[in-house]
Amino acid sequence: MLDFENQMFLDILNEDGLVIAAKGIGLESVFINLLKVYSDAGNLVIVLGTTPKEEEFFTGELDSMGVKPLPKLLTSEFSVNDRQSVYMEGGVIFSSSRILVVDMLMDRMPIDLVTGMLIYKAHRIIETSQEAFILRLYRQKNKKGFIKAFSSSPISFTRGFSQVTRVMKSLYVRNLFLWPRFHATIQSTLKENQPDVVELRLPLTPYMVTMQTAILDLIHFSVKELRRINPSLDLDEMTVENALSKCFKKIIKFQLEPVWHQLSGKTKQLLEDLGILRNLLLTLTQYDCVTFNVVVKSLKTTEKALKSAGWMLLDAAENLFITTKARVYGKSLEEDAKPELEENPKWIALAEVLKEIRLEIAVQGEQFPSIKTLIVAEDDRTCDQLRQILESGSKEFLEKIFKKSNSPKNSYEKYDLHNTNENDDESPEHVNETVIVQPLKGGADPYGLHRTLYKLCPRFVIMYDCDVSFIRQVEVYQATHKEHTVRVYFMFYDASAEEQSYLTSLRKEKEAFEMLIREKATMVIPEDREGRTDDHPDFVRDPRKASEMALVPLDTRQMTRKDVRQVVVVDMREFRSELPSLLHRRGIDILPITIEVGDYILTPDICVERKSLSDLIGSLNNGRLYNQSQEMCRHYAKPMLLIEFDHDKPFALQGKYYLSNDDSSLTDVTSRLQLLTLHFPKLRIVWSPGPYATAEIFEELKKGREQPDPAKAASISSDYYTEKNAEKYNPAIHDFMMKLPGINTKNIRRVLNKVEDLGQLISLSLEELHELLENGVNAKELWDALHSSQHLAVLEAEPTGKNKGKKGKSWRGRQRKY
Repeated sequence: MLDFENQMFLDILNEDGLVIAAKGIGLESVFINLLKVYSDAGNLVIVLGTTPKEEEFFTGELDSMGVKPLPKLLTSEFSVNDRQSVYMEGGVIFSSSRILVVDMLMDRMPIDLVTGMLIYKAHRIIETSQEAFILRLYRQKNKKGFIKAFSSSPISFTRGFSQVTRVMKSLYVRNLFLWPRFHATIQSTLKENQPDVVELRLPLTPYMVTMQTAILDLIHFSVKELRRINPSLDLDEMTVENALSKCFKKIIKFQLEPVWHQLSGKTKQLLEDLGILRNLLLTLTQYDCVTFNVVVKSLKTTEKALKSAGWMLLDAAENLFITTKARVYGKSLEEDAKPELEENPKWIALAEVLKEIRLEIAVQGEQFPSIKTLIVAEDDRTCDQLRQILESGSKEFLEKIFKKSNSPKNSYEKYDLHNTNENDDESPEHVNETVIVQPLKGGADPYGLHRTLYKLCPRFVIMYDCDVSFIRQVEVYQATHKEHTVRVYFMFYDASAEEQSYLTSLRKEKEAFEMLIREKATMVIPEDREGRTDDHPDFVRDPRKASEMALVPLDTRQMTRKDVRQVVVVDMREFRSELPSLLHRRGIDILPITIEVGDYILTPDICVERKSLSDLIGSLNNGRLYNQSQEMCRHYAKPMLLIEFDHDKPFALQGKYYLSNDDSSLTDVTSRLQLLTLHFPKLRIVWSPGPYATAEIFEELKKGREQPDPAKAASISSDYYTEKNAEKYNPAIHDFMMKLPGINTKNIRRVLNKVEDLGQLISLSLEELHELLENGVNAKELWDALHSSQHLAVLEAEPTGKNKGKKGKSWRGRQRKY
């Protein structure tokens, strides 16, 4: 490990805390070494926040180090007993949040024996997340274990008020470790052995300058128009510079999503146009002239011109259309003329750099195959483009693309803008044994570039596209491989949007760290932040206000009352939502079980089906909500439909207005809800602006009422699924069987699947029926009915549709697929 990596490792090993590091400076190395330390059967360490690819990468790195035992991965394929065995075996465990929170609530996991928690990508932790729920359950029962969190996204901590303080509160940590690129230790470590950097500032062609200027003018017009028609909105972040950054969509979402329903149609169209123009600006330097012309040509249609917010009528738009066409057909602009295809300047520079590398290797007399050159481009599409250019030449490549774009089956209306290869599967990753082309992002393996860098040990790296994270990876790689110097060719267009986007990302990260440093200096941290005492506010699960608690006797304040604990039965699938966590925080115990009817059982009489807005629309369209309401009304006295909105989004059904123009339309959400209430008068609809309000509503509904019985809730089955699957059986026989004593919706499928005909059913003994129905009472009722003389006479005379009188006919005599 390098000096700064070792310091990062020691800091977080000795004390719990949150580590925020700059992208690409080796946070993964620190995390892997921490996993190595705790990979022992005597420890039980849980890792949260990782993806399957990250888990595979970490496990592979530990395996290459010879670490035993390797981390285990808990998935839904493990049974309850298997998961309990894995917990007791110890070591490091990767687990999904949903599985872990259920095991903790059901006491299947020995929380008091857990050594600690490692949180990856901690910037995603919010108060209502499953990870925050897990940490709260963990700290309630384990005061000694550690919590260590990691993040390489400093910008994420700058959105919102005191975001880093709120994340640290949810993590129960006091210490904040900041490691920017300008940290003194990092600076001194990487300065000792720096790569040889060759900066290639390439001028844009005159055509490209004209197009870039036109697009920037159009973006400026759209931003100015947005500000003019929305003077009341805070649009300080809506600038031309931010429109070039990669996080532009996140900025728009953060600022405008809460008021999206209040925006006019023109405002929404302007935002959509900004996204189109931004993509055009980025693809100008990425795409070849033919493909870029196809993209621009597809925008120049009557439909899109009428749909746009007016930018297509500007002179800048006309200049863009004319110049784009001129790059392909020359100044004549005649499509029948011989094309004058313009090559990208980077292609020419790339060919010259590769030629220079070959000459240098030849002069030094080194063996040619032993020297590797790594070319890094933006994405898979650009890499495929470069491979073809290096194999066949840029002119041949452009001619091939031009012919393909002019073929009838590949007209611009149907042209695939994301794939310009005839067969991507045939494009090799290696152009030859010494030149490797890899994408910065995309592909099946997010760590593929890291693996390639350390496995092939290239002597030359050509950065076809700029990326802050990979530049730092190369710096760290050079610092760890001092035996030879890596030469990096850094290519970018001078005075271009590409350069500005790169500089903006550097500036934003620097400003984020400066803000975090100032916040850390003024941060006020409570003594009980780590939750190692029982009087922590999060662990006093009492929803009453402080003023209410001040008016009760001391023993009540200390929670020594003999009140009955409030309980809610929650369906296992609901743990993907925020509501179970908030209910638990209000002092309500959660019982996670699999229930077929409803999502939440509040009392023996109250069953709640929760629907988000998108779920509601989907369930109304496919009829699923009708069947769910029918089942709730059948089994519960007070069925409820909860329509829960997102607290960050508008509390409205249809855009700006609640009612639609056509109230009689069955496709309208409100009309369908009206029909639903007419069909089920018992059904009550609860409207909630968000999960916080829902938790409060549930608590009010439970006051003074009996607690639900989880065994009874689990025993209630839904006839909807049974009836749906029963369609593949003979309907007449299915209906006849349902009339027999002991046969119900729970066991009829088992009988129809395992018994061929009525004769075989009659021949079964009482013990065999008991085994088939898995219920002694039902088996006795059916056996008595089948073997009494009165019932036998009825059975022989019972009609069975087309199979009447045909003894021994199978249940599936008339199948229907479903």
